[in-house]
Amino acid sequence: MERLSCTGSSIRRRSTSISSHISHHTDNDDECERVSEAGDIGDRALPSTRHSESGSTHFSFDIRPEENEVVVSTEEEEILHPNSTLSTGAIVDSEAINHETRGGLPKLLDYASCMVHLAVFGILGVLTRYLLQKLFGPGVGNVTSNQTLLYLDLPSNMIGSFLMGWFGVVFKGDISNVSEHLAIAITTGYLGSLTTFSGWNQKMLELSVSGHWLFASLGFVVGLFLVAFSIIFGIETAKGFRWLLSKLSCGAGSDGSIISTRVDSNSRQLTILMMFLVILIMLWGVCGVLVKAEFRYGGSAAELWFACMVGPIGVWIRWFLARLNGRGLGKAGLLKWIPYGTLIANVSAAFVMAALATLKKAVHTRDYDTIVSGTQFGLLGCLSTVSTFAVEFNAMRESNYPWRAYAYAIITICISFVIGILVYCVPVWTKGV
Repeated sequence: MERLSCTGSSIRRRSTSISSHISHHTDNDDECERVSEAGDIGDRALPSTRHSESGSTHFSFDIRPEENEVVVSTEEEEILHPNSTLSTGAIVDSEAINHETRGGLPKLLDYASCMVHLAVFGILGVLTRYLLQKLFGPGVGNVTSNQTLLYLDLPSNMIGSFLMGWFGVVFKGDISNVSEHLAIAITTGYLGSLTTFSGWNQKMLELSVSGHWLFASLGFVVGLFLVAFSIIFGIETAKGFRWLLSKLSCGAGSDGSIISTRVDSNSRQLTILMMFLVILIMLWGVCGVLVKAEFRYGGSAAELWFACMVGPIGVWIRWFLARLNGRGLGKAGLLKWIPYGTLIANVSAAFVMAALATLKKAVHTRDYDTIVSGTQFGLLGCLSTVSTFAVEFNAMRESNYPWRAYAYAIITICISFVIGILVYCVPVWTKGV
């Protein structure tokens, strides 16, 4: 009996140790995935894609234990009882069980509807960014300029990050209850296009190439601080507004959401798809007419309308890249905490932006300047994002490993800036292009 008791005690200690190790490892992986997916997950957020992915069955022994009872996972069960089979304690993933059945478009139409939403809101983001540049720039407010660390896109990056705290964090679930496509359109489409990382990086490169290294360095530090504070301020004010609504008894739904209306039928979704498709065609048509009218004269007007035409392409590319967030590297999923989709979008946009700026200095014709500037402002401005970067940075900062936020920021800024120096600054210094 003594020997059996010792053996049982040893097995319990071993199972407790294994359970603690596996639980810690799983919690760490879950947190890495959560912070990486805080901003955007691309087409994985679509209802049709999510439903198909959640169709697989997952087994777990994560049942709430009685007092002093050890939780035994599948791996532990095989160690302790190698000849046993899965008991009735195995449960299907709660998301698959509890998922509310809702109508939805077929996968192809689901994709098409989301891309149309993204295009319309992306164009609106480009227009808003242009208006904020003019409002705070040398022509009107005289707050920002190309010669100081307060770069032209700083107001749009701050406002976009602030609004992301509202609609991309606090109220995102409420908007998703109305329409997943609308939530994606506002966060990925509008706010992602309102903010731009490539424009920020390029302005710091232009300061560097003219010898203002201190301004360039402070531009990154001050810009990061202001963006990080903007999203914190946005989240806190949105939480305060939600609390105020609850105190005023504004009719939160049974699930805690503020808005109870849902676009949950095929007919409604098709109607909205056609409506947004008509809006997109009208926007592209107007922009095309204005580009044709202004192109011969060049200038900022022609660049703006061309930017509106190519901006949706940048939004679509960034949306598809966002599905890499939370996946990690390789089959093992290494370094899951790094949002590779957002990182690739920002770095690649910064690289192409610098390359086009170099070519623009070399060629320098009116038509070429219009096309290049429009592509930089529209396509590359929409391909890169600061609002999504800010959400990810804030999620990492509030996690158990806050150092990851600063490591992520340093990785993004340093890679983009070094590539920009090689592609833009070096040719200007050596060849005087």
